[in-house]
Amino acid sequence: MSGSVLTAGQAAFVLFGAFFGLLALRVPVAFALGLACLPILMIEPRLDTVTLMSESFNAFNSFILLAVPFFLLTANLMNIGGITDRLLKLSRTMVGHWPGGLAQINVVLSLFFAGISGSSTADAASQSKIFIEAQRRAGYDDSFSVAITAVSAVLAVIVPPSILMIVWGGILTTSIGALFLAGIVPGILIAGAQMATVHIYAVKRGYPTYPRETWRAFICACAHSFLALLTPGIIIGGKIFGWFTATESAAIAVLYAGVLSFVVYREMDLKGLYGALLDTGRLTGVILFCVGTASCFGWLLAYYKIPEAILTGVSAWNMGFIATGFFVAGVFLVVGCFLDAIPAIIICGPILQPLAKAVEMDPVHFAMIGIVSLAFGLVTPPYGLCLMIACAVAGMRMRDAIKDTVIMLIPLFMVLGLVIIWPKVTLFLPSLVSPEFLN
Repeated sequence: MSGSVLTAGQAAFVLFGAFFGLLALRVPVAFALGLACLPILMIEPRLDTVTLMSESFNAFNSFILLAVPFFLLTANLMNIGGITDRLLKLSRTMVGHWPGGLAQINVVLSLFFAGISGSSTADAASQSKIFIEAQRRAGYDDSFSVAITAVSAVLAVIVPPSILMIVWGGILTTSIGALFLAGIVPGILIAGAQMATVHIYAVKRGYPTYPRETWRAFICACAHSFLALLTPGIIIGGKIFGWFTATESAAIAVLYAGVLSFVVYREMDLKGLYGALLDTGRLTGVILFCVGTASCFGWLLAYYKIPEAILTGVSAWNMGFIATGFFVAGVFLVVGCFLDAIPAIIICGPILQPLAKAVEMDPVHFAMIGIVSLAFGLVTPPYGLCLMIACAVAGMRMRDAIKDTVIMLIPLFMVLGLVIIWPKVTLFLPSLVSPEFLN
């Protein structure tokens, strides 16, 4: 950049070199992103270390990001208020009699929970506590139990209301309502692929199943879960039909979950509410701190025009529509192994967006390729946060669960390929309900 001490190449070398060096020293990702900015800020005379603080706070000053703590609080209220238990019983009446019944229930409950929480880490923590020990007692292998719990948790970032969709919409000015609709079909396909994988495992290893439930039991479970199942409809429907914004829908979801837990089901007291608020504050602090440091890192990339330099080199390859889709997926798959999904979006999204525009890829389609690809990073080392959580609950090493995890990811790669090659998988529902949000 003209007038700067460092060239774009030198700045990129310092930023990424410092970042990956800190990761190698096992510095947490959020801190590594912030600390990697400091050498540049001290070297460059036009900048100073106050920039790190100011850019971080600029990232926090976002009405859209207020939805993050609200969705996390909704999930915590539902866990404590007995709503998750009712969804668990409904899942059992639906698929408990299928091969590997307990693992099938695990996937279906993740699908239901994804429509409420928007957070894969919250899902992984909740599901691990519910299922891993239960599957162990039922005779399931530990590696399988950990793998299916971690892999099914990624549905929460694909099925609306996803926190990643909210962040993506805010950073790259994409319609959040359209993203909510676009995630429904891929989410159902991924859940189906996971259940098929469980079926094959169960038949080969002889995992147990539950007796088939009666229609009466199913109808009773539906009745008990009906109010809980309305939550995704309130969140998604309200956003899509313009009744309220994503942040307002998250706030309404909190009020709704609170009323269900306190008044209707009466399974939450003030001590439980305090615990939910405390856990939400802790997890929100981690997420937003990551957003802040990643935003400063991304701002420095833009300051030195590093994305333009990268884009110039890649554009020379003259890739077509499908090749560009696979390239975007490949970048997010690799980056997701080392970075949390939110900083990955902030850093890589603006770099890859012009590439998608050049081949006339719809912004919603581009977003879904990125989000589905980043979901894999939640269960792949060295980052693999969902896998870490499941392994910690099970008391086993991550490497012992890798083989089964990789096997379960194979059908998910097939769904990702389908999303890239056939855009209608993601664009069908948005074009049907709100075509004005598409190109």
